[in-house]
Amino acid sequence: MIPTAVAIDSKLPWVGTTIFTVMSKLAADCGAINLSQGFPDFQADPSLFEATMRAMSEGRNQYAPMTGMPELRHAISGKVEALYGVHYDAETEVTVTAGATQALMTSIAAFVRTGDEVIVFAPFYDSYVPSIETVGGKAVYARLNFPDYTPDWEHARSLITPRTRMIIVNSPHNPTGSLLGANDLDALAELTRNTDIVVLSDEVYEHIVFDGAQHRSVAAHPELAARSLVVSSFGKTYHITGWKIGYVLAGAELMTEFRKVHQFNVFSVNTPCQLGIAEYMRDASRHLGLGAFYERKRDFFRAQLQGSRFELLPCRGTYFQLARYDAISDLPDRAFAEWLTREIGVAAIPVSVFYENGRDHRVIRFCFAKQESTLAAAGEKLRRV
Repeated sequence: MIPTAVAIDSKLPWVGTTIFTVMSKLAADCGAINLSQGFPDFQADPSLFEATMRAMSEGRNQYAPMTGMPELRHAISGKVEALYGVHYDAETEVTVTAGATQALMTSIAAFVRTGDEVIVFAPFYDSYVPSIETVGGKAVYARLNFPDYTPDWEHARSLITPRTRMIIVNSPHNPTGSLLGANDLDALAELTRNTDIVVLSDEVYEHIVFDGAQHRSVAAHPELAARSLVVSSFGKTYHITGWKIGYVLAGAELMTEFRKVHQFNVFSVNTPCQLGIAEYMRDASRHLGLGAFYERKRDFFRAQLQGSRFELLPCRGTYFQLARYDAISDLPDRAFAEWLTREIGVAAIPVSVFYENGRDHRVIRFCFAKQESTLAAAGEKLRRV
């Protein structure tokens, strides 16, 4: 071991290993079924790999433009216009990123300065707050009302100060599976009207919406689009989380600032994978059918837990299912998740880790982006709890 010769004043002294890594390692160590970390255990469409290999074989293996391959940026622009009826210019308003997490971090770094405040709704995806604090900002926590996880807009309004620089929203929402409705976007627009607040909208599960609901993108809300950066992810859409390719949409002036940071952050993203995705996107059914695909998995998993003592909360989108375990145990949720992994053989995520203060409603999160055989095996174990 090499000793440290310098004093370290950590920017993130409270940050350790993420719960996703912790629970996945525990699942591996215990031989448990891993329904904790959010990735599929099934293969993507071989034609996507073929398109990517074709780009490699044709010699398309050097640096991509900083903004992304033109083929992919135009494909993204066309998809967004078809879905939401709004045109983002492929040259000036679309940027390809090294996954959604990089897109989120870069968006925050581009607009948040030391002492600025960023409103996030708790529970929240775990990368938001470290990104804010790394650049010297301060996270301020608004409420999602338990147990339906709807935004408390009046509470959010009470948190706005002259230092508020950004509001982060996430729909479909990780970890809860809730959705923002048209009324929520109107409330957000009213909240930010006549301010310089930037909206950062995390929409990585935009195609995974259930029961006939419609994803409400801030891109389709003209007032919000004018002040927003919208983030999405091909990893979630095409079952390729390990490729780490996402994108950002924003008006040209906002995008100019985003790109100033992006070019020194990652500069550019894997060229042949971008080209493979661009070719794959030509068949719109591949993303338009994603909601129905995952709705079947949600319903299958929920059926597996019928007769169990878990209380399943509504899941309107994403590939995560929340479950209350009050009838099973009074353990704190992290201790319960660890017990469930070790003793029952199924790994889940404790939802308290998505709160700034560890608020514990005795709720855990399962990922159902798995083969039916995996979900059935997990269901058999969970019904015995």
